[in-house]
Amino acid sequence: MSHRKFEAPRHGSLGFLPRKRTKKHRGKMRAFPADDASKACHLTAFFGYKAGMTHVVRKLDRPGSVSHKKEVCEAVTIIETPPIVPVAVVGYKLTPQGLRTLKSVWTKNLNEDVRRRFYKNWYASKKKAFTKYVAAEDFDAKFDAGLAYLKANADVVRVVAHSQPGLTGLRQKTAHVLEIQVNGGSVEDKVDFAKALLEQNVPVKTVFAEGEFIDILGATKGHGYEGVVTRWGVKRLPRKTHRGLRKVACIGAWHPARVGYQVARAGQRGYHHRTERNKRIFRIGEKVGAGEVDTSATTAADLTQKGINPMGGFPHYGIVRNDWLMMLGGLPGTKKRPLTLRKAIQPPARFSGDLNLLFIDTSSKYGHGRFQTDAEKRKYLGTLKKDKEE
Repeated sequence: MSHRKFEAPRHGSLGFLPRKRTKKHRGKMRAFPADDASKACHLTAFFGYKAGMTHVVRKLDRPGSVSHKKEVCEAVTIIETPPIVPVAVVGYKLTPQGLRTLKSVWTKNLNEDVRRRFYKNWYASKKKAFTKYVAAEDFDAKFDAGLAYLKANADVVRVVAHSQPGLTGLRQKTAHVLEIQVNGGSVEDKVDFAKALLEQNVPVKTVFAEGEFIDILGATKGHGYEGVVTRWGVKRLPRKTHRGLRKVACIGAWHPARVGYQVARAGQRGYHHRTERNKRIFRIGEKVGAGEVDTSATTAADLTQKGINPMGGFPHYGIVRNDWLMMLGGLPGTKKRPLTLRKAIQPPARFSGDLNLLFIDTSSKYGHGRFQTDAEKRKYLGTLKKDKEE
């Protein structure tokens, strides 16, 4: 090891072991932002589906940077965020061993989307979930008593909410269910706030704001079984090496007579659960009503009336039909991947600067897009043969 006499840094991080396929297709929140009773009650998380990527041009506001007050081009990811529907209130008690569940109070009316989640085979099931619970004669009394019990005994209040994939262009009919913590105010305020949200469509703009930093949780794109060079980034062996060169030459000493966990080995790469911290929201778009003109991708410098959907739609996703978020940079997973959006646990302390969006690209993502809108394409190319009336 004369050529590595003074340092031999290892290849690959051991902080993400075991590198195997996650059991959590959607992001699982293991922690929530610290509660502040002085603030108003609010939800701390949301849910969305990754649609695709585009790019924006903006005037950078970052004093000290060489690009300060200059135009920069940055990649952004679009997340479709149809409204979520809270269906239950859950209370927890703080104990020396952690949180202990006190009680879950469910609402009366559950959509078919969320009831599908309670069965492995919805088609062959009897669809009886929650029917006895709802049909009870004293349902209202038990419901109020349950909320009163939470007000008197709970330390942490959360809501159980589900997504609405049926509002998107996805084939999936089963809703994703997640538990969202309510922060701000007293326990009584939290329970009243959660009760008011039950069975209501909660839009994303009531949870997040433009310019805010949030955390994104999800499963990364899977790449299957990979060798050590790709999986761990180890160096290839010399060209004339016997029996292959994309290997680890020595996987350990004779004794201890076993292979250590820290030795690079071939195996699964990708489809791991990951958390992307402090991703900034560049823009929040709202669903366009029937007969309205979509101007969600219009800026002060680009007055063209256009929506966020590129020409031809997002590849492998389609058309964004609901509210959406524009996030700076890339996000985990493939298109259509469900993502959990959470308020930042540790927001950056540095000055963020204004967004100053100048241009949002909506050209086709299927090739070298030349046009931003259909009107621009027709104006340039004129009447095409396929558009002429026979």
